[in-house]
Amino acid sequence: PPVHAWACWRVYKMTGERGHRDRLFLARVFQKLVVNFTWWVNRKDPGGKHLFSGGFLGLDNIGLFDRSKPLPTGGQLEQADGTAWMAFYCSTMLAIALELAEEDPAYEDIASKFFEHFVAIADATNHLGGTGLWHEGDGFYYDQLMLNGQNYPLRVRSMVGVIPLFAVEFIEEDRLDKLPGFAKRTRWFLENRKDLAAHISYMTRDGSETGRRLLAIPSRERLERVLRYLFDEKEFLSPYGIRSMSLVHRDQPFVFQAEGQEYRVGYVPGESDSGLFGGNSNWRGPIWFPLNFLLIEALERYHHFYGDSLLVEFPTGSGHKITLKDAARELSRRLVGIFVPDKAGARACHRPQGSAADNKRMKDMVLFHEYFHADTGQGLGASHQTGWTALVARLIESLAGEKG
Repeated sequence: PPVHAWACWRVYKMTGERGHRDRLFLARVFQKLVVNFTWWVNRKDPGGKHLFSGGFLGLDNIGLFDRSKPLPTGGQLEQADGTAWMAFYCSTMLAIALELAEEDPAYEDIASKFFEHFVAIADATNHLGGTGLWHEGDGFYYDQLMLNGQNYPLRVRSMVGVIPLFAVEFIEEDRLDKLPGFAKRTRWFLENRKDLAAHISYMTRDGSETGRRLLAIPSRERLERVLRYLFDEKEFLSPYGIRSMSLVHRDQPFVFQAEGQEYRVGYVPGESDSGLFGGNSNWRGPIWFPLNFLLIEALERYHHFYGDSLLVEFPTGSGHKITLKDAARELSRRLVGIFVPDKAGARACHRPQGSAADNKRMKDMVLFHEYFHADTGQGLGASHQTGWTALVARLIESLAGEKG
């Protein structure tokens, strides 16, 4: 998926403290990212409706169909995750452009472009054709199949409908004072496009005269509805993080009939039981670190905006209310717990346990597995996936820092 801008933005932040970072690096990669962003827009939004489809977006077998190939049913698939990735791309490009604009006003123009493009994608996701990719009855985002003049929401509760939460950015009002060109265009947009400005929240805190504006796909009410599923142990919440597909589909697989064929998706917490994409990975249940990590980052950003005014039940139905920051911390603990030895010295990632000799030899040899069994925490798939599972080091560092 198009996470290039996020990766560059993270690397830039690692180059030093604020005010002492490698702006030349950021400016150089930004130019290349603009070219890549334009390719995605031109090639993967065939209807020009700000709803995206096609392309290799990962999540291999998560859906009913192989989404990188023509649909066996015919028609067109509008993807909730593909669209959300482009909104995520937009919001990160906006953040980069605003950073560069602080020293070069020429970047204010393109910052405005990414601001308006983000809002257009958020509007299409939520409202195009009435409700966009949002299902009001279920309170969740779904892929939508357009077939024979009809729209069919593919009501599989999976990471496909969670990724829209990742696209979240905010703009401090006092920052606008330093960027007059961007501020002028933004305020014009807010005053003259009130149909789209509804996607931008504003909040002041602690009696401050200035506040911040939040750009996000879900409204507060929709965010809370999706989080009820995420933090429900009968749905997404596992002892080891957030499942890639809801546990509810173990007993209630989603079935879709078209052109005399039946297509079915069910919950599979471990290795794949499908030959889709070669059958060597599985997104129908297991824990995957990259999306869990991005979800944790998003929860922290929502908390930065809503603060203690937004509390959620964790777990859902427990009556125990916590902030989104605390929810992010609890998810971090569960993910780290995959690797931490229990009282007997066993690690979930090493399950099932082998012989005593093997256990002793492997005791502290922790591998970075590709994904993890949603119910047991066992490491699965490739065992050298340092490109994303090593993100656990960042979570460990964060948790350790809180303990001092």
